[in-house]
Amino acid sequence: MLIIVHTRMGMQKTKSIDISTLATLEQMNAMNKNTIMEQLDIVYTDMGVNFITGTMPVTPKTHQPMGLLHGGASCVLAESLGSMGSALIADSRKNNITGIEINANHIKGKTEGMVTGKATLIHYGRTTHLWQIEITDEVGALVCISRLTVLIVPKPNLSENASK
Repeated sequence: MLIIVHTRMGMQKTKSIDISTLATLEQMNAMNKNTIMEQLDIVYTDMGVNFITGTMPVTPKTHQPMGLLHGGASCVLAESLGSMGSALIADSRKNNITGIEINANHIKGKTEGMVTGKATLIHYGRTTHLWQIEITDEVGALVCISRLTVLIVPKPNLSENASK
């Protein structure tokens, strides 16, 4: 998949990013310690050119009161995948990575088992990334589809501020 990047002059250029060269799954999963991702048992499982995937079990931890997968839990999975992808490609050591908008359409109810989310980068900009996340069940049926917009803001240079 190629990403179309629009420039100010109206020119287009394409870019594809192999996310798997930026970190290991082990490193990414270690970042889940003491977070909502750990609480919901979200695990990053694969990554490659312009995508990242992860799983989340559907258990009482992720249910709403009627016993179905909570839409908010699906949004947590979606945002976790897209935000991690942006953190890798935008270098979170130099930039603040913040989800600024998420939407989700919940297609199918789920009471147990496992869901898998696949986040695909559909816009790679200097200050924003846009991810489409499809969440499916064990047989590949669509459970939820989501879009996440991520804001990329350079971190302030602390050494410059200290000298002022």
